[in-house]
Amino acid sequence: MKKTGSLYIVATPIGNWEDITLRAINTLKSVDLIVCEELREGSTLLKKLAVPPKELINLNEHNEQEQVPNLIQKLAGGMNIALISDCGTPVFADPGHFLIEQAAIFGFEIIPIPGASSLMATLSILDFQIKEFHYAGFLPREKVERQKKLIALRSISIPIILLDTPYRLTKLLEEVGKVFGKNRRITLATDISMSSEQYYRGTVSEILIQLNQKKAEFVLVIHPKSTNLNP
Repeated sequence: MKKTGSLYIVATPIGNWEDITLRAINTLKSVDLIVCEELREGSTLLKKLAVPPKELINLNEHNEQEQVPNLIQKLAGGMNIALISDCGTPVFADPGHFLIEQAAIFGFEIIPIPGASSLMATLSILDFQIKEFHYAGFLPREKVERQKKLIALRSISIPIILLDTPYRLTKLLEEVGKVFGKNRRITLATDISMSSEQYYRGTVSEILIQLNQKKAEFVLVIHPKSTNLNP
């Protein structure tokens, strides 16, 4: 019986190119093709890591439904496939979930290759003990729905993790301040592992002043009320 291929979910650097594991490099070298969010980003990554040229297939929110059946056929034919995102661990806020879902339905082996994670990096530098947290991810884009989501999150008594695009950083903090209060303590990690990385600790109002409309990749942690220095 012919052996089917495996799907590898490969974490890539989130800023610093040295944040790549030996296992990730070896996996990218060994697979038959690589599925990436952007062809240019995928090609640049391979060159940086000295991975020999590979077949690259673009997978994004616009073509995922059409591309996945083709990829499933390749797995069935014995090809090993690596899924990567532009940076970090795939799928959290990137395309690929449908591919993993279908690969699981058809019984193909799905293997995670762990590595850089902005979420775990941020949690590791919190200045209070954390036993659990609520990952809220990206808020809805529509104003009313964002407001509803934030109000619902306000009742949660454990740390809350929020993400958004760089140009919405200041806006998100302003929204958090209105719903949770400007004296709510937060931790903000920006441009993690890059030369411009910076970490902010304080109240929403304090950090808004420090940011001064800055735009950056970020992870926001809203502290539980019990960690607040100011009531």
